[in-house]
Amino acid sequence: MTKPALLIAGHGTRDAAGAEAFRAFVRALADRSPGLPVAGGFIELSPPPLGEAVAGLVERGIRHFAAVPLMLVSAGHAKGDIPAALAREKERHPGLSYAYGRPLGPHPKLLSVLERRVDEALAGDRGSGPDGAERARTTVLLVGRGSTDPDANAEVHKAARLLWEGRGYAGVETAFVSLAAPDVAAGLERCRRLGAAQVVVLPYFLFTGVLPERVADQARRWAAARPEVDVRTAGVIGPAAELVELVTERYGEAVAGDLRMNCDSCVYRIALPGYEDKVGAPQQPHFHPDEDGAAHHHSHHHGGHAHAR
Repeated sequence: MTKPALLIAGHGTRDAAGAEAFRAFVRALADRSPGLPVAGGFIELSPPPLGEAVAGLVERGIRHFAAVPLMLVSAGHAKGDIPAALAREKERHPGLSYAYGRPLGPHPKLLSVLERRVDEALAGDRGSGPDGAERARTTVLLVGRGSTDPDANAEVHKAARLLWEGRGYAGVETAFVSLAAPDVAAGLERCRRLGAAQVVVLPYFLFTGVLPERVADQARRWAAARPEVDVRTAGVIGPAAELVELVTERYGEAVAGDLRMNCDSCVYRIALPGYEDKVGAPQQPHFHPDEDGAAHHHSHHHGGHAHAR
């Protein structure tokens, strides 16, 4: 029996290097799995659009694929926009079917990469990783994108806690670069008030882009006014081998029907304080004209997170 193709769904970025990192990652996945058709596309801002990626699979005679959202948290894009885009493609291509996988989440594989990025930031130019004593005096500030979905923000806090466990850091705090509090400056100030003398700002992003660069800039500006705190900024997760392995794992889950969607604290199912009006509300995904090649260069919010990248 022929395996379904693999479709990687990304958000998109105005940063050319970030968009190319995604495309290179898709190529790496294809190289890793000869015989498995692999395609990838964005829902906005960057080529190729998701619809074009699906059309390419159809042109190759493929009628069934598994889609994996290349996203760290379950926010508006993963919960609504990508499923809506896939549903439109199914209407455009009669006979097409697909399985939808789950976002990446705070998986142990990604936590290992995050730990490595912290080690790299601490090593600096000396080339050697930190010892236990240096870790014990280091506080990590994990900075996520930020969302209007509290469940998505909570996933970033979960990642921070899991990163803290067993790794010997003085602490791991959380901040966001957009749409949610605390922002980067407030997160750094909290670290300082908790007694941190050395902080590693750790962007919780897969690839470079406008927002990770904004995180680094905000960290630099805060540090310039607080010379008593040693602030270092780590790199993004990047196309690490662990990321390739995790996407392959998510693909396998989708093909097997083992979806395990996170619904325990979804605002559309559970009444959370301040979000009671969302329970049972119909999903209204935002239409992304980039899927059809149209221009789309404004920033907006919807049930998930900002599109400005």
